[in-house]
Amino acid sequence: MSSKLLLLLTAALWGFAFVAQRQGMEHLDPFTFNAIRFALGALFVRFVLFKSFAKKTPMLWLPGLVLFAAASLQQIGIIYTSAGSAGFITGLYVLFVPILGFFLGQKSGLRLIISVVLAVFGLYLLSSFASAEVTFGNLLVLISAVFWAMHVQIVHRYSRLVPTAVLAFDQFAVCALLSTAFALGVRIFMHPQASFSASYFIDIGKTLWPLLYGGIMSAGVAYTLQIKAQKKVEPGPAAVIMSLEGVFAMLGGYLLLKESLSLRSIVGASILLLAMLLVSIPKKYVDKKSPIDLTA
Repeated sequence: MSSKLLLLLTAALWGFAFVAQRQGMEHLDPFTFNAIRFALGALFVRFVLFKSFAKKTPMLWLPGLVLFAAASLQQIGIIYTSAGSAGFITGLYVLFVPILGFFLGQKSGLRLIISVVLAVFGLYLLSSFASAEVTFGNLLVLISAVFWAMHVQIVHRYSRLVPTAVLAFDQFAVCALLSTAFALGVRIFMHPQASFSASYFIDIGKTLWPLLYGGIMSAGVAYTLQIKAQKKVEPGPAAVIMSLEGVFAMLGGYLLLKESLSLRSIVGASILLLAMLLVSIPKKYVDKKSPIDLTA
């Protein structure tokens, strides 16, 4: 399977994970949900791809630290803003990735620039984002989008230096450890008399299926596929393809949560698909004699 198809599959798994995350957040706080989710992802990678760990390597902290910051800020920000606003602002990482790439010396051809513009506009229509009002929640989600862009760039760099399974396990383990520490701190601070009462563990049990999907499929499988694919796909085009998670999130809401589809959402999804197709055109089909550089 080609690397770009792997990224498309990643986007699909992430998109349907929005349904699991929404269901999980009905009972658990963001840190507890992420702690269990990424711990499951780490265990899944460790046992399924165990042959990749025959040689001991130093723990990679940076990818997991950035992943923790991005996931935590996004989850907390959603509490203080609408889902539509959070969805659109998070998707802006597709814009931040090439901006960061510019400072890292990465080239952005006209084809990539057009694809990014189309992706941002498609996300705007898809998310039903209606206000540019600066709120605490929107600010947190915007910062998380910057961290998601940093994560894409970091995965691009590290995926070429270490085995896929090792990078996946290390970032999941670090993210799970940090999430656990914050979850414990929040529980003790917010519920000093009943930090770990029976109801807390009952709530964890109520989110079993969302946690299993979020941990095994969204984290264990999807993030690992992202790492494998980014060994060959540059950060800019990868971000455009992965932005299709918004389309799959819409489909998941329609199929599993019986949410309605508006004409605006369908148009937005179509524009996102167009952006993906444009950035996925192989370079051999681009007219190299054209005076305008269309290479991505």
